[in-house]
Amino acid sequence: MQSEPKVDLCFQLIGKCISVDHGYALCAAISHILPHFHEDDAAGVKLVRGRYIGNGLLDISPRSELVLRLPANRITYYLQLAGKKLVIGDHDLMVGVPNTRALVPSATLHSHLVTTKNGSDHDRFTREVSRQMNGKKVLGRFSVGKRRTFKVHGKQVVGYSLLVTELSEEESITLQEEGLGGRRRMGCGFFEPFTW
Repeated sequence: MQSEPKVDLCFQLIGKCISVDHGYALCAAISHILPHFHEDDAAGVKLVRGRYIGNGLLDISPRSELVLRLPANRITYYLQLAGKKLVIGDHDLMVGVPNTRALVPSATLHSHLVTTKNGSDHDRFTREVSRQMNGKKVLGRFSVGKRRTFKVHGKQVVGYSLLVTELSEEESITLQEEGLGGRRRMGCGFFEPFTW
Protein backbone atom coordinates (compact mmCIF):
# COMPACT_ATOMS: atom_id res chain seq x y z
CA MET A 1 0.00 0.00 0.00
CA GLN A 2 1.36 3.41 -1.00
CA SER A 3 1.99 5.62 2.03
CA GLU A 4 0.62 9.14 2.12
CA PRO A 5 3.06 11.59 0.47
CA LYS A 6 4.67 14.13 2.76
CA VAL A 7 4.66 17.90 2.39
CA ASP A 8 6.20 20.81 4.26
CA LEU A 9 3.72 22.82 6.31
CA CYS A 10 5.37 26.20 6.81
CA PHE A 11 4.36 28.90 9.30
CA GLN A 12 5.75 32.41 9.52
CA LEU A 13 7.36 33.07 12.91
CA ILE A 14 7.02 36.41 14.66
CA GLY A 15 9.35 37.30 17.49
CA LYS A 16 12.78 38.65 18.35
CA CYS A 17 15.19 35.77 18.82
CA ILE A 18 15.64 32.10 19.63
CA SER A 19 18.50 30.05 21.05
CA VAL A 20 20.76 28.40 18.47
CA ASP A 21 20.28 25.14 20.42
CA HIS A 22 16.48 25.06 20.27
CA GLY A 23 15.54 21.62 18.85
CA TYR A 24 14.46 20.03 22.13
CA ALA A 25 12.68 23.17 23.39
CA LEU A 26 10.86 23.59 20.06
CA CYS A 27 9.65 19.98 20.19
CA ALA A 28 8.40 20.53 23.75
CA ALA A 29 6.65 23.80 22.80
CA ILE A 30 4.79 22.19 19.88
CA SER A 31 3.88 19.18 22.04
CA HIS A 32 2.47 21.51 24.70
CA ILE A 33 -0.03 22.87 22.16
CA LEU A 34 -0.56 19.63 20.21
CA PRO A 35 0.17 16.68 22.55
CA HIS A 36 -0.07 14.16 19.68
CA PHE A 37 3.11 15.63 18.15
CA HIS A 38 5.19 14.04 20.91
CA GLU A 39 4.21 10.57 19.60
CA ASP A 40 3.94 11.33 15.87
CA ASP A 41 6.74 9.29 14.31
CA ALA A 42 5.69 10.41 10.81
CA ALA A 43 6.34 14.10 11.58
CA GLY A 44 9.64 15.93 11.39
CA VAL A 45 10.58 19.54 12.07
CA LYS A 46 13.21 21.79 10.57
CA LEU A 47 15.46 23.79 12.87
CA VAL A 48 14.56 27.47 12.68
CA ARG A 49 16.91 29.56 10.57
CA GLY A 50 18.02 33.04 11.50
CA ARG A 51 21.04 35.34 11.66
CA TYR A 52 23.48 34.63 14.50
CA ILE A 53 23.63 37.69 16.78
CA GLY A 54 25.95 36.38 19.51
CA ASN A 55 25.39 34.94 22.99
CA GLY A 56 24.04 31.71 21.48
CA LEU A 57 21.07 33.49 19.86
CA LEU A 58 19.52 33.69 16.39
CA ASP A 59 17.66 36.78 15.20
CA ILE A 60 14.13 35.95 14.00
CA SER A 61 13.74 37.66 10.62
CA PRO A 62 10.57 38.11 8.53
CA ARG A 63 11.75 35.05 6.55
CA SER A 64 12.16 32.76 9.58
CA GLU A 65 9.75 29.83 9.48
CA LEU A 66 8.50 26.91 11.50
CA VAL A 67 8.55 24.02 9.02
CA LEU A 68 6.86 20.69 9.78
CA ARG A 69 7.29 17.79 7.35
CA LEU A 70 4.33 15.46 7.60
CA PRO A 71 1.89 13.29 5.66
CA ALA A 72 -0.52 15.43 3.65
CA ASN A 73 -3.52 13.89 5.43
CA ARG A 74 -2.33 15.33 8.78
CA ILE A 75 -2.16 18.97 7.70
CA THR A 76 -5.55 19.82 9.22
CA TYR A 77 -4.43 18.75 12.69
CA TYR A 78 -1.25 20.83 12.60
CA LEU A 79 -3.00 23.93 11.23
CA GLN A 80 -4.11 24.46 14.83
CA LEU A 81 -0.64 25.91 15.52
CA ALA A 82 -1.51 29.08 13.57
CA GLY A 83 -2.01 32.03 15.90
CA LYS A 84 -0.53 30.22 18.91
CA LYS A 85 2.41 31.29 21.08
CA LEU A 86 5.40 28.95 21.28
CA VAL A 87 7.40 29.27 24.49
CA ILE A 88 10.89 28.11 23.52
CA GLY A 89 13.15 28.34 26.54
CA ASP A 90 13.30 32.03 27.50
CA HIS A 91 11.82 33.21 24.19
CA ASP A 92 8.26 33.55 22.93
CA LEU A 93 7.40 33.26 19.25
CA MET A 94 4.01 33.74 17.63
CA VAL A 95 3.06 31.29 14.89
CA GLY A 96 1.76 33.09 11.83
CA VAL A 97 -0.04 32.23 8.62
CA PRO A 98 0.71 28.78 7.14
CA ASN A 99 1.31 27.58 3.61
CA THR A 100 2.31 24.23 2.15
CA ARG A 101 5.22 23.29 -0.12
CA ALA A 102 5.66 20.08 -2.04
CA LEU A 103 8.94 18.20 -1.70
CA VAL A 104 11.16 18.76 -4.73
CA PRO A 105 13.60 16.06 -5.86
CA SER A 106 17.25 17.07 -6.00
CA ALA A 107 20.34 15.00 -6.77
CA THR A 108 22.08 16.59 -3.77
CA LEU A 109 20.55 16.89 -0.31
CA HIS A 110 21.87 18.33 2.94
CA SER A 111 20.93 17.92 6.59
CA HIS A 112 22.19 20.40 9.17
CA LEU A 113 22.22 17.73 11.89
CA VAL A 114 21.88 13.93 11.90
CA THR A 115 22.09 11.83 15.06
CA THR A 116 22.38 8.07 15.49
CA LYS A 117 22.81 5.78 18.48
CA ASN A 118 26.45 5.98 19.63
CA GLY A 119 26.85 8.77 17.07
CA SER A 120 29.63 10.47 19.02
CA ASP A 121 31.96 7.85 17.49
CA HIS A 122 32.57 9.08 13.93
CA ASP A 123 33.21 5.60 12.50
CA ARG A 124 30.10 4.11 14.11
CA PHE A 125 28.06 7.08 12.88
CA THR A 126 29.32 6.52 9.32
CA ARG A 127 28.52 2.81 9.44
CA GLU A 128 25.02 3.46 10.80
CA VAL A 129 24.24 6.06 8.12
CA SER A 130 25.39 3.60 5.47
CA ARG A 131 23.22 0.86 6.99
CA GLN A 132 20.14 3.08 7.12
CA MET A 133 20.60 4.30 3.55
CA ASN A 134 20.95 0.72 2.30
CA GLY A 135 17.80 -0.20 4.21
CA LYS A 136 15.91 2.56 2.40
CA LYS A 137 17.49 1.54 -0.95
CA VAL A 138 19.07 4.99 -1.23
CA LEU A 139 22.29 4.48 -3.17
CA GLY A 140 23.70 8.01 -3.21
CA ARG A 141 27.12 8.89 -1.83
CA PHE A 142 27.35 10.71 1.48
CA SER A 143 29.98 12.81 3.18
CA VAL A 144 30.03 13.64 6.88
CA GLY A 145 30.48 17.31 7.70
CA LYS A 146 30.76 19.34 10.90
CA ARG A 147 30.41 17.72 14.30
CA ARG A 148 27.59 19.42 16.21
CA THR A 149 26.20 19.09 19.73
CA PHE A 150 22.87 19.98 21.30
CA LYS A 151 21.14 19.42 24.62
CA VAL A 152 18.32 16.98 25.38
CA HIS A 153 17.17 16.81 29.01
CA GLY A 154 20.37 18.66 29.98
CA LYS A 155 22.64 16.06 28.32
CA GLN A 156 24.87 16.78 25.34
CA VAL A 157 23.99 14.82 22.20
CA VAL A 158 26.45 14.59 19.31
CA GLY A 159 25.57 14.63 15.63
CA TYR A 160 27.00 15.68 12.28
CA SER A 161 25.91 17.59 9.23
CA LEU A 162 25.49 15.31 6.21
CA LEU A 163 25.67 15.85 2.45
CA VAL A 164 24.23 13.17 0.15
CA THR A 165 24.91 13.31 -3.60
CA GLU A 166 24.17 11.35 -6.79
CA LEU A 167 20.55 10.67 -5.85
CA SER A 168 17.83 9.64 -8.25
CA GLU A 169 14.53 11.52 -8.06
CA GLU A 170 12.91 8.61 -6.21
CA GLU A 171 15.83 8.27 -3.76
CA SER A 172 15.78 12.02 -3.12
CA ILE A 173 12.09 12.05 -2.22
CA THR A 174 12.52 8.94 -0.04
CA LEU A 175 15.35 10.58 1.91
CA GLN A 176 13.39 13.82 2.34
CA GLU A 177 10.28 11.95 3.48
CA GLU A 178 11.97 9.47 5.83
CA GLY A 179 15.15 11.25 6.92
CA LEU A 180 18.04 9.48 8.64
CA GLY A 181 18.81 8.83 12.28
CA GLY A 182 16.66 9.77 15.24
CA ARG A 183 15.17 12.81 16.98
CA ARG A 184 13.36 14.02 13.85
CA ARG A 185 10.85 15.97 15.95
CA MET A 186 13.83 17.92 17.36
CA GLY A 187 15.09 19.02 13.96
CA CYS A 188 17.49 16.14 13.24
CA GLY A 189 17.65 14.19 9.99
CA PHE A 190 15.74 16.85 8.05
CA PHE A 191 17.00 16.86 4.44
CA GLU A 192 16.66 19.68 1.92
CA PRO A 193 17.97 20.34 -1.60
CA PHE A 194 21.51 21.68 -1.37
CA THR A 195 22.61 24.67 -3.41
CA TRP A 196 26.35 25.24 -3.80
